[in-house]
Amino acid sequence: MSSSAAHLSLATTGAPETPADLSDLLVRVARGDESAFASLYDALGASVYGLARRVVRDPSRAEEISQEVFIQVWQSAVKFDPARGSAKSWILTLAHRRAVDAVRHDQAATNRENKYDWSNGPDYDEVEETVTISLEHEQVRRCMDGLTELQREAVTLAFYQGYTYAEVADTLKANPATIKTRMRDGIVRLRDCMGVEA
Repeated sequence: MSSSAAHLSLATTGAPETPADLSDLLVRVARGDESAFASLYDALGASVYGLARRVVRDPSRAEEISQEVFIQVWQSAVKFDPARGSAKSWILTLAHRRAVDAVRHDQAATNRENKYDWSNGPDYDEVEETVTISLEHEQVRRCMDGLTELQREAVTLAFYQGYTYAEVADTLKANPATIKTRMRDGIVRLRDCMGVEA
């Protein structure tokens, strides 16, 4: 199915098709005829949308369902049997089933959310969180103070300003191998100071 056929508007154009014409279009769609699909969409798009809208109420959801229905029509048109009913009733039956399934799915999701009562759960303690973060920052500052000046500068440039080893070496006018060694040693000291396991 081409993107032009898939993104047709819901507006109908031209004269309404007869049941025989619609059945013929659907048979042609089953053979992969995109122009037949476009004509079928033009003839029944508004009806499918209207039915979906009556079931789900929400215009956006009804639009999604309409698109899904026509994708299903394109993919399963070979299942249509003109001897068992009209093309219009076949497509509207698909639309009704999909709309009802959408309502059931949405209701089940709402029921799952309502099943869990979070009102008695622990509240987020903003003060505790702020104090914890503040203490962690203070510990990091204290541990950083325990580094040599070169280690502190290298770690700050690399981890807080995003510099690469080469950029740190260039900024500090030091040998890149020396910077790597100092940073490794500094990180080990920070880890030990912070009580973080390797």
